[in-house]
Amino acid sequence: MDRSNLLREGGLCLGLFLILTVFALWIPVLGLAAFFFLSIPFIYFTFKYELKAGISLALIAFSILFILLGPSALPIGVLFLPSGVIIGELYRRKKEAFAVLVGGALSYVVAIVFIFIAAVLILNVDPVAEMQAVMLESVEMTEQMMPLLGEAEEDALQPFYDFVDSLSVIAPSLMVMIGVGFAFTVQVIASFILRKKGEDISRFPPFRDWGFPKAFIWYYLITYLFMFGGIEEGTALYTAVSNLSPVLEMIMIIQGFALVFFYFHYKGKGLVFPIIVVVMSFLLPFFLHIIRILGIIDLGFDLRKRMNSQK
Repeated sequence: MDRSNLLREGGLCLGLFLILTVFALWIPVLGLAAFFFLSIPFIYFTFKYELKAGISLALIAFSILFILLGPSALPIGVLFLPSGVIIGELYRRKKEAFAVLVGGALSYVVAIVFIFIAAVLILNVDPVAEMQAVMLESVEMTEQMMPLLGEAEEDALQPFYDFVDSLSVIAPSLMVMIGVGFAFTVQVIASFILRKKGEDISRFPPFRDWGFPKAFIWYYLITYLFMFGGIEEGTALYTAVSNLSPVLEMIMIIQGFALVFFYFHYKGKGLVFPIIVVVMSFLLPFFLHIIRILGIIDLGFDLRKRMNSQK
């Protein structure tokens, strides 16, 4: 290992991380995007110079952050530094893309849970309650801006009030989904940058080939049997089912979108049509129910395998 290159690139990665941190904390719009890049310098450095060097750089970065920001450096350090080192090391070990995603997602979820616990125990602040207050204020402002609310408009806002009320129950599932989504986005950015530098990085398979184990259909059905059967609020079973439900729904939606992409590829229609379906599904949420049903059918009856066998 060339020590001069290690020190030079370590300095560059450290400087880039500090610049991105400034953007993330103090630049209003660009800051949101900068958060997705904070782990990238450590992914690259660990990938190129191995685990020990990556950990050393992360510790140096955290020390400088703590000097500059004080205790405020803790959430940034916990969230972005370990995840960068872990993803970089998994890439260096030539792990498959989904294995890297699992490792990255676990690191982000653990960091989010740690930050949540620290906020409650040390700062005596409940992040979920704070989020509920902000969201409730936003919904109430929207309600006040509606001229002469009628019954239909009030009913239209009720799901938002219900969602805000449920946040205290479904917070664990939200943490998991945020961690997985963040890890996936960071991994896509990191793999693109590393491949541009000529590195051999594992790719995700085409989205049309994505699929979950068939066992998830049984988890989904059992969860909904409990929901329709009625569960007493406040019990451990109610909390477990309430958190499993949105995660399993998201899994079915992903399965359904994969089927849509597969179908249009099967018909030789290219990517334009499935992308339009995705956009329309989020603009008109009713279509998400259809996509979820398609995902359930595909997972239960292996539609893609059946279509492939008919070629």
